[in-house]
Amino acid sequence: MNNVSNVLVFSLSELNVTMETRYVFISLTTLVYHVILLCNIIVISCIVLDKQLHEPMYIFLCNLCINAVYGTTGFYPKFIYDLLSQFHEISYVGCLIQVFVIYSSALCDVSTLTVMAYDRYVAICKPLEYHTEMNSQKVVKCLLLCWFPPLICMTIVVLLASRLTLCGSNIEKLYCETWAVVKMACSSTVVNNVIGYIVIIVYFGHAVLIVYSYIHLIRNCTKSKESKYRFMQTCVPHLLALLNIAVALLFDVFYSRYGYTSLPEGLRNFMALDFLFVPPVLNPIIYGLKLAKIRKKVIKMILKINIIKT
Repeated sequence: MNNVSNVLVFSLSELNVTMETRYVFISLTTLVYHVILLCNIIVISCIVLDKQLHEPMYIFLCNLCINAVYGTTGFYPKFIYDLLSQFHEISYVGCLIQVFVIYSSALCDVSTLTVMAYDRYVAICKPLEYHTEMNSQKVVKCLLLCWFPPLICMTIVVLLASRLTLCGSNIEKLYCETWAVVKMACSSTVVNNVIGYIVIIVYFGHAVLIVYSYIHLIRNCTKSKESKYRFMQTCVPHLLALLNIAVALLFDVFYSRYGYTSLPEGLRNFMALDFLFVPPVLNPIIYGLKLAKIRKKVIKMILKINIIKT
């Protein structure tokens, strides 16, 4: 291969669509992005504006929604621009920024859901100690743990990727991701691979903590009807959110590592976009429907808007 280490622009995988279907994709993508923004901003507004919702569980939910807005903004505006453009390209710097935003958001999702599992564990298994254990200082520390490790991990990953000498400029995906850049390297990628596996192991550890929390939660729920009710009200949405992000990230990891070029293009694109579409849309809807306080606040907001309009 020719050494093209001074890569300034990457070409992204194109959608094989006609001009007619291109406009359909633009409309659907724009609609999805606006639905994501609307659903998440409504939940964020409800929690921020209502002092009764300034509790750890709702604060962590607010953080989950803020992160959804942050992560999807790293993808959808650029993707909509690509659909409008004849050429699907992204600058070298833009590619690294997109990698940082999308994947730090994905890791922050995992961290936030882990903190939420811990919060539910304390609330249901140690109800008398809850307000002492989950005080304001502890909540701030948990929020910092949600954001700083992902940001630090992705800063290291991006800096290591930026030092590589590249022998290609084609990314076979609709957006930039670290593994696609690393695969184009002419130089050794041992350090990148080791750091990548360390990050995966660390966040697999988060999954172990979540499983551990839920083992205790399920055991505790069999002891009383009240615990069972609290589990159904607050833990079921959390489990659905966990399932969403777990399936979505597994799709992304397998697609990034193994490609699956034999699969139909539509399925490959769905696997690549799953975690940028399903969790950001479903999480605020699931929590909004299941949590009574959020649901009532959303209904009040909608009624107020309708009264103002009339």
